[in-house]
Amino acid sequence: MLMEVLVEEFQNLKIIAAKLDDPRTDINILHPVENIIAISIAAIIAGAEGPKSIARWADEKKDWLTTWLKLPQGKTPSRDCLRTFFGRVDPMAFQACFFDWLNGFLPEDVRTDDLLVMAIDGKTLRHSFDTAKARRPLHIVSAWVAEYHISLGQVATEEKSNEITAIPELLDQIDIQGATVTIDAMGCQKDIAAKIIDRQGNYVIGVKGNQPTLHDTIESFFDDHWKDGDWFKGRCHRFQTREQRGDSQVERYYYVAEVPRREVVFENWPSVQAIGMVISVHRRGDKVTEEVRYYILSEYLKGEQFAKAVRQHWAIENNCHWQLDVLFNEDESRVRERTLANNLSWLRRVAISLLKHHPSNDSIKGKQQRASWNHHFLAQVLCFH
Repeated sequence: MLMEVLVEEFQNLKIIAAKLDDPRTDINILHPVENIIAISIAAIIAGAEGPKSIARWADEKKDWLTTWLKLPQGKTPSRDCLRTFFGRVDPMAFQACFFDWLNGFLPEDVRTDDLLVMAIDGKTLRHSFDTAKARRPLHIVSAWVAEYHISLGQVATEEKSNEITAIPELLDQIDIQGATVTIDAMGCQKDIAAKIIDRQGNYVIGVKGNQPTLHDTIESFFDDHWKDGDWFKGRCHRFQTREQRGDSQVERYYYVAEVPRREVVFENWPSVQAIGMVISVHRRGDKVTEEVRYYILSEYLKGEQFAKAVRQHWAIENNCHWQLDVLFNEDESRVRERTLANNLSWLRRVAISLLKHHPSNDSIKGKQQRASWNHHFLAQVLCFH
């Protein structure tokens, strides 16, 4: 029964693959696109890291693969075949093929009945530099929905500083209608805020010293008012969380206030309706440290909603980027070809989504290990959509 479901899932993958223009020449094309994609996703779920290890895994698992795939001439894709395909296929077109499939993880009414948070952040593939070609490590800006464990798209850049231009490209690529987009302070730009509103989304954007007037105005406002409990009762939403991590404790206080209309600095920011502040108090033994962050919002959220948006933005680092490095060794990858590195990074994100959606109580590492040892479990992961 499970293998029948897997065959059915593979038919869905054929529909996805049919949307792609095959970048290979017509000469000596042996392996269909859908086989290459399916085998690569399965191998990465099981721990393969690049074309060489994907090819090795496929060769070792040939007997199992033939139970749900038709392998031309009984062969699996070679390392060169994988490098050629993923090194040539357009990354944005490749990602676009998965959009409908990935959106299937989202409840139908989530954009209208709930706060759907899409976190946008960048990650550097630190060992993808190429000294011979004077290339710095590849930097990838991606969109992550923490609540449903899916990546919606990504854009590769040569520098972290290029996030400012990459974010609008990413916003054009994904559907943000009805969602709240969260971005850290590097993306605190009027054009980016305007793009989000134009695409019928809302935003929660961090504010730091790269926008000094905006930052200082928000800081002064909260400094003047936040200790005045009577004033805050009617004009500000508050929310508090507490986390215990071993011998350390973190308390966070979330504040949202309407934009002070007398401050002209806000007039130039598209659709800004509220400002936010998060105070994080870290206690470990006798040591106490405090951190304050500021935000602009395009809608006036309640304190609990604001906390959800901020916490789910942080989750892209903890639940996506960290796992890409620790479980999939992305930071150690020495793939230097830009297109190949970008497409492999996308497949890792697809693998994370599938692993996270499997109902087992195991950690992602535990699921990955079981998938590498047990064909039945791997088939379950591939079918869980």
